[in-house]
Amino acid sequence: MIKIVTDSTADVPEELLERYDIRLVPINIQFGTETYQEGIDIDRPTFFRMLDEYPTIPTSSQPSPGQFVDVYRPLVEDGHSIISLHVTSKHSGTYQSALLAKSMLPEADIEVFDSLSISIGTGYQVLAAARAAQEGKSMGEIIEILEGIRSRMYLYLTPATLKYLQKSGRVGKLAGALASLLNVKPIIKVEDGTLEAFEKVRTRSKSLDRIVELTAEAVGTTDPVKLGVSHAEVPDEAEELRERLERTFNCDEMHVVDLACSLTVHGGPGIIGIISYKV
Repeated sequence: MIKIVTDSTADVPEELLERYDIRLVPINIQFGTETYQEGIDIDRPTFFRMLDEYPTIPTSSQPSPGQFVDVYRPLVEDGHSIISLHVTSKHSGTYQSALLAKSMLPEADIEVFDSLSISIGTGYQVLAAARAAQEGKSMGEIIEILEGIRSRMYLYLTPATLKYLQKSGRVGKLAGALASLLNVKPIIKVEDGTLEAFEKVRTRSKSLDRIVELTAEAVGTTDPVKLGVSHAEVPDEAEELRERLERTFNCDEMHVVDLACSLTVHGGPGIIGIISYKV
């Protein structure tokens, strides 16, 4: 059987991870000299408490090839093939670590796939792969499905603050200073796996309006679509956005997810985004 492996940025709801027996490799989060494995030895409440208390913004790093091998090897020994599907390679070395791990198990049947996305954008590809595997589709058929979803997926984000994006090198210092001075809210999209800041609006409410408008322009409002809302510590806004999307779109499937802590490191508390693709 084909088993699906992903990393902790994929934000697949716990119940679905269990239903499809999806395996997770944790991303590493560093506070100063201390390193924690996401979801293993640091949970969300602890992460946000430390984020408030720590004098500097934390960083994240990809799992080591050895961490991947530890997940792959038992599956291979049980006779499974593996599709290992990960956060965009344009902003993380996780995909490369998975490729190195694959080379360390030359006898194994492993395909490593770059989602070119983040959060539930990766997660929806993970779910599609897991569902196709359950249906008995071949490795080649599943990769073809994933390539199709990846090519028609849209992801729009808006942060509450540019402080974290600025520190992680996602926007220039001038843009950060301008945003804090004028209360400008950037709209960020994921384009071919890269986060691109391409619009600015003046208020939070207008930024939320705009990501809904952009999603409608991208996928339309009549064809069936899969939708996701990903957010960091703004559950009320996320719920309002969910209700609005369900009223506006022909929603085939919807998930509202907490953004992985390892991604919140870069986007900061308050970031919120919409992922969409036509079924």
